[in-house]
Amino acid sequence: MPVLKPPFFAIGLLSSCLLAYEVLLTRLFSIVLWHHFAYMIISAAMLGFGASGTALALLKEKIAPHIGAVYLIAATSTAFLMPLAFLLAQQVPFNPLELLWDGTQPAKLLAIYLLMMLPFFFGGLCMGLVLWHFGGNAGRIYAFDILGAGAGSLGVIGLLYVMPPHKVLIVLTALSLAAAAVAVIELEMRPKWMAKVFFGLALIVAAMPPGNWMLTHPSTYKDLSQTLNITGMRVIEERSSPLGQITVVESSRIPFRHAPGMSLNAMDEPPPQLAVFVDGNGPAVITRFDGTLAPLAYLDQLTSALPYHVLNEPHSRPHVLVLGAGAGGDVLQALYHGAGKIDAVELDRNIIDLVQRRFSGFAGNLYARPEVHTYEGEARGFVNTHDDRYDLIQVALLDSFGVASAGLYGLSESYLYTVEALQTYLNRLTPGGMLAVTRWLSLPPRDSLKLFATAVAALERAGVSNPAARLAMIRGWKTVTLLVKHSDFTSGEIAAIKEFSRARSFDVAYYPGMRADEANRYNLLAQPYFYEGAVALLGTERQAFLDRYKFSIEPATDDRPYFFHFFKWNAAAELFALREQGGMALLDWSYPLLVATLLQAFVASILLVLAPLAVSRRRRALPTLRVALYFLAIGLAFMFMEIAFIQKFVLFLAHPLYAVAVVLCAFLVFAGVGSWLAERWRGRGSNRNVSLAVVAIATLSVIYLAVLPSVFQGLIHLSDPAKIAISVALIAPLAVCMGIPFPTGMMRLASTAQDAIPWAWAINGFASVVGAVLATLLAIHLGFAAVILLAVLIYGLAGAALKGFA
Repeated sequence: MPVLKPPFFAIGLLSSCLLAYEVLLTRLFSIVLWHHFAYMIISAAMLGFGASGTALALLKEKIAPHIGAVYLIAATSTAFLMPLAFLLAQQVPFNPLELLWDGTQPAKLLAIYLLMMLPFFFGGLCMGLVLWHFGGNAGRIYAFDILGAGAGSLGVIGLLYVMPPHKVLIVLTALSLAAAAVAVIELEMRPKWMAKVFFGLALIVAAMPPGNWMLTHPSTYKDLSQTLNITGMRVIEERSSPLGQITVVESSRIPFRHAPGMSLNAMDEPPPQLAVFVDGNGPAVITRFDGTLAPLAYLDQLTSALPYHVLNEPHSRPHVLVLGAGAGGDVLQALYHGAGKIDAVELDRNIIDLVQRRFSGFAGNLYARPEVHTYEGEARGFVNTHDDRYDLIQVALLDSFGVASAGLYGLSESYLYTVEALQTYLNRLTPGGMLAVTRWLSLPPRDSLKLFATAVAALERAGVSNPAARLAMIRGWKTVTLLVKHSDFTSGEIAAIKEFSRARSFDVAYYPGMRADEANRYNLLAQPYFYEGAVALLGTERQAFLDRYKFSIEPATDDRPYFFHFFKWNAAAELFALREQGGMALLDWSYPLLVATLLQAFVASILLVLAPLAVSRRRRALPTLRVALYFLAIGLAFMFMEIAFIQKFVLFLAHPLYAVAVVLCAFLVFAGVGSWLAERWRGRGSNRNVSLAVVAIATLSVIYLAVLPSVFQGLIHLSDPAKIAISVALIAPLAVCMGIPFPTGMMRLASTAQDAIPWAWAINGFASVVGAVLATLLAIHLGFAAVILLAVLIYGLAGAALKGFA
């Protein structure tokens, strides 16, 4: 089987499929389990690539005579393992909610991790084979690889807009088979009809209708699964996009009556409703509305109705902004209370379309009413780019109670509840206007006190000398509503807060001048925890209170946007000791999951990447400490930079998907350019090239950290295409510099210690596996700016280590 030239286009197409598959898996696991398994997917992909390098190093002598056949087997395995690995992973009875007390769950998590690794192992083997066999064309091969990966990161987002995730999985399988067919042609394999066979297989797979075996099956613990267990429930509509899989459920026997935290004194019940679930979480509801306001009286019995009773006479027909309008519950509440104009902002176009078109008759053409103006966009992005002033900004209750209470958002970056976000909202209020934020009630208090602390910090940063005079908070039996006023509360407004709460048996948690005996009157707790917490957060001993509190309630910031992270190590042991009394339910389990993922990534990468080399005869080629340190450092630093800068661009691009797709694609493509330049400049001295690259990386990183917030604020009003172009232009020079160290080190080894190259590849793979998870762990505690600065220091360490290469 003669082999004449590298399969450039096959590598490009296969690389595109692999990165698209990596992104797709994060979407699939958001549906099946929860979104934070994205970190595990990234780590599993890196592990697969690293392990493939080890396998190639150990078996290359046996593979050498059969390079074409082995490539084709690996490519075919990649294609079929894409759906197969995911389907097998769904059969593993893993329940994240039991991770901390069921000893079998870590093993099940590891099984899923290893299954997800397999397609990347065989895909990495294809790329490693080509790079090894056609080393003279490494620059062009790497260029096709990187460009393909960049195209895949963008292409999969487009596919997810036009078809559900399980169909995208079929498309990627078909394209991977097509990549195998292209390889047969490019490698001039015999017999030639094999190319037709693989193209035929690709067409058959692409045309194959997905059966039930291909569908995603959400965890039985998700809200949707629990709801569908009730007799009479049926799914009447499904939509899908990169933002989420939407399921609309109707009940033919027991109507939905969704009114979160409605007063126990309420005499009015909600009209008929349809439940809306996103990725199996929820529900939000579409409420039947015929234009008559009287049936909406139940909305006045929620804690979120408080601001409408506090707004003074000049705001009798207030201009209201609803952030996270969803299916329209908060819009209906604003209508019921006489809002003159309502701007409703919702990120997901599919949800807007359900209310505007599919169920417009049921919803009473809510989003087509003259006083309602609907905008598709991210909340912070909308507020940053619009200059309107509002009497009330209402931040909707966006997440489900089950998800929030289980701590499932602990790893979720949310720029909706940061200090800077609250400052932005307050700057868009009219004089005397209010910001209202409603959250689920959790005991002991967590997110409500964290929100209160964040509001205090926002007011202090705005120069308010007495934040206590501008805050009020009430709680019901299930929800908490915080008011932040643009000026001091008046005595009349305070009286309105007290009367609203009394009439509905809601407890006042805080208002300016409140006495301790006014707290904890209706929904009785062992102590007035909310009042005591609010007073402590406004007092001089605030930091001492934050330090000794059992949960992490420090204000969230744009640099550390983990509002839902409450885990504290010093309280974990105490809660674990109380597990038989229900203490485990108080743990934010998503953080231990991240730590478990880091540990399993560390162990798995040692066992599958480093250990096989160590026990083989390759151990005789063990690199020097400086070589090992160099490749370890550049692997860690690259992952740190990539993950941190994705977050830095989220607010500017005003859309998390744009940020991931644009930043990831730009990093990949321009790092490829850097690698190409490294090969062109090899005659100028490797030490000099890396030193210049490291200095440039450090300089650009420090400049970006200092000026990007101001630059973004000044340019955020531009169109999306313009902001994408600016983002690419900003990332390009940094990514080019980051693409230089790896090929430079490899070329240096090729001329001094070629037998150490497999070790270098494996060590770099190990660093990438661990770095993907470690970057997030560090960001939670230190912030993304610190992660970037740490990456700069690690790059500096790499530069110093290169000088000691033999």
